Amino acid sequence: MDDMLKDFVVEAMDLAVNVEEHLLALERDPNNKETLNAVFRSFHTIKGGAGFMGLPALVAACHLTENLFDALRTGAAPVTPIAIEAALQASGFVADQLTDLSNGARPEQLASMPDSLERILVNAIEGNAPAPAAAPPAPVAAPAPVAAPATAAPAAAVSTSGPGADGLDWEAMYVSVIPAGTYTPAEKPAAAAPAAAEHASAPVAAAPAPVAAAAKPAAADAGADRREEKVQEFRAASAPAKEDSIRVDAVKLDALLEVAGESVQAANQAAVLLERLLQFKFEGPAATLMATLTETLERASRYSAELQRATLATRMQPVGRLFQKFPRLVRELAKDLGKDVELTIEGAETEVDRVVVDSLYDPLVHMLRNALDHGVESPEDRLAAGKPAKAFISLKAWQEANSVMIVLQDDGKGMDPHALRRKAVQKGLIGESGAPTDEEAYQLVFLPGFSTKEVASSVSGRGVGMDVVKTAVEKNRGAIHIDSSLGHGTKFAIRLPIELSIVPTMLVSTSGAALALPMAVVQRVVELPDNFMNVGGAPVLKDQGRPLPVRSLASALGYEACSEKVGIVVAAPQPYILAVEAVDGTADLVIKPMTAISVDGITGTARSAEGELVLVVGLSFLMDGCRGTLKVAA
Repeated sequence: MDDMLKDFVVEAMDLAVNVEEHLLALERDPNNKETLNAVFRSFHTIKGGAGFMGLPALVAACHLTENLFDALRTGAAPVTPIAIEAALQASGFVADQLTDLSNGARPEQLASMPDSLERILVNAIEGNAPAPAAAPPAPVAAPAPVAAPATAAPAAAVSTSGPGADGLDWEAMYVSVIPAGTYTPAEKPAAAAPAAAEHASAPVAAAPAPVAAAAKPAAADAGADRREEKVQEFRAASAPAKEDSIRVDAVKLDALLEVAGESVQAANQAAVLLERLLQFKFEGPAATLMATLTETLERASRYSAELQRATLATRMQPVGRLFQKFPRLVRELAKDLGKDVELTIEGAETEVDRVVVDSLYDPLVHMLRNALDHGVESPEDRLAAGKPAKAFISLKAWQEANSVMIVLQDDGKGMDPHALRRKAVQKGLIGESGAPTDEEAYQLVFLPGFSTKEVASSVSGRGVGMDVVKTAVEKNRGAIHIDSSLGHGTKFAIRLPIELSIVPTMLVSTSGAALALPMAVVQRVVELPDNFMNVGGAPVLKDQGRPLPVRSLASALGYEACSEKVGIVVAAPQPYILAVEAVDGTADLVIKPMTAISVDGITGTARSAEGELVLVVGLSFLMDGCRGTLKVAA
């Protein structure tokens, strides 16, 4: 794909996504003029670019939809369900064409506009708009001898209109990007009169003009004004604008971030070495050099940290870029399932690493499908249960310390932990005594092959999907937790690091290993006693009045037993105290994912300021209570 086409596809896809969002908002508020104008402008802009790129199917679909919304926004016709449905189908077709282009298809390989789409758009136009707006403008009917001049008029007008003051022929450019026969240039009688006097044949050719003018003078004037308005709109849209942003390849940003991270790492190591050097006594010129070196290294460290922060900012994107794709998905699925569901979105402005945004689409789609098919009841069942017929699903995001929380919640029937256990036992996924608590029973939905559906549907029920959700979240060093209330609904809470490569951590050591724990789950550090209370054979320690289980990090990771006298209170769904040998401070570490080998509980590696290799303990591993093992070593 050449650069111009690539830029068009990227910008047009953003417009297409916004169009869907506006159309769904229009269903709720049909009289919102601002939304109507926004939809019209989006299709108008896509059409102009598509014409320039030689994409006739896109031009045709956008042109018909533009005609429809021209009538709606000017008040010539009301907003009806068929108009919304037609526009949604058009935006879907536009998105499909753009996706094909993005995936490498050439313009000539794209499908033509389906007849069904053309029919529904034409029906919507004819059903909503007056007759003149239902079809592209056409020349006024005239006797046969006049037909040839009338047909040739547009071409002649284009060729003779000439460039404007800026040296560009805007009318000709406008005609070049719209379907043939949809534009008739305005006549210029004042300019034509002198020319007619110079040619003997002019009176014959000009004779029909007064007849046409006499037929509908007001309509002709209005049409000319309208055509001139369209040319001016096109001219304004095509005018060069001041660039306030540029597009940068994501691979280049990733490389820049890696360099920035390594520079911070090097600056930290230099600071440690300098601190060790300052333990020695320097005199004379050596003392002056050391003072200069100290100042220089401090400046280098400050600038490398600034570079790191600036680079991180370029990778941050609002989750709204992801969320805005879901309202239409929910609308279509709910219609297929015969359910009445409204999706509400909050916190779309919350920013997170672009890699997280890109990788969360499929997991959130699985979760929404699961909520619509399993969680939300039919209107009849909801009314029978004393609930409103309409169900609600909420999607929220917010920043919490060094993490981003994404919560998907429905007000459906909730999960039955007993039914989940029975189904898991039947499928041989757990033993009879498996998943003893409700929280553990909810986690069964993430097991591969697990489904409560007896018969697979087009939406779910094949035992795939939710395991993909957990895998994707953990791949991004995140964790997911389920909370449910039978008869009232279910909540999925995803916790993710704000950015993936640099993580604030607490450095600890245990059994001879240097480890780092994400600060996102660290509440505080406590001293451990020599002896503990025992509940059910497991050690327990009271923290701020609440009894918390104590678990050994060495034992959880399979290390040799050691004396662990320091405890870290972990902010998991079921809080606990993690026992370690020592806490060695905190650090922002550049995390390198582990690709060659896989170690349970370890998500990556890093280098400390002293250059020591550090193993990074996974967030999900900690949130799950270190997989529920464990006894503290004495």
